[in-house]
Amino acid sequence: MKIFVAGATGVVGRRLIPALVQAGHEVVGTTRRADRTASIEEQKATPVVLDVLDAAATRAAVAEAAPDVIVHQLTDLAARDFDANSRLRIEGTRNLVDAAKAAGVERMVAQSIAWVYVPGATPAVETDPLDASLPPYAGVAALEAAVAELPRGVVLRYGALYGPGTWYARDGFFAEQVRRGEQKQDPGWTSFVHVDDAAIASVAALEWPAGPVNIVDDEPALAQDWLPVYSAALDAPAPPQGGRHAAVLGRPVSNARARDLGWKPSIASWRDGFEQLG
Repeated sequence: MKIFVAGATGVVGRRLIPALVQAGHEVVGTTRRADRTASIEEQKATPVVLDVLDAAATRAAVAEAAPDVIVHQLTDLAARDFDANSRLRIEGTRNLVDAAKAAGVERMVAQSIAWVYVPGATPAVETDPLDASLPPYAGVAALEAAVAELPRGVVLRYGALYGPGTWYARDGFFAEQVRRGEQKQDPGWTSFVHVDDAAIASVAALEWPAGPVNIVDDEPALAQDWLPVYSAALDAPAPPQGGRHAAVLGRPVSNARARDLGWKPSIASWRDGFEQLG
């Protein structure tokens, strides 16, 4: 197939392009920066400089590429600007979906997140409601609703991405917080997924039916369990205990649907993945 990857130089995109090319697909990849086009060409894909917040330019780029599928891996988090990231989810996704409709593209695979479910003790599945009180909700809800307008719109609800190039890498933002003692073992759930497994899921999702799919590893964990292991992998002191008797925050997330569709994490647990931190 011919695949239009929006966000080709992001942490997932730069792993996704080689996987798609190796699978025999023709790939067009976007970047907002002209100085990054060479890296896309090196991966045997065709680069396009594009800001998806420009609706007209997005429509023109998709029309020219004439893809079979659009893969939406766009984020705007390099500077931890969550408002900019929300705008990208809302306006950028809207522009991509409108461009897909105009070009007759019926399939889209889009990146979402798995930590916006209504809190609970049982693992969340895709039919469970999202929590409108959480800050990312507006952007996530807008993204998922827009993608659902397409006949074959698949939304990948990624867990917390870790691995090289992420905030959890040795040189990442979260690692620096741990080294500075700014993290506590607060009672909260996290469901992780290695960034390589996230990319593999994006390839698999080209053939999946429409709807949301949780992409997480097999072991949701409370901070009191995973944070000491992560700190040890960084050779950092164990973070202090947080509110040990406070209510547990968040919710574990199930990957049962993704497994039913044929995907499973190659790194089944963050316990193994943290040992390989890049």
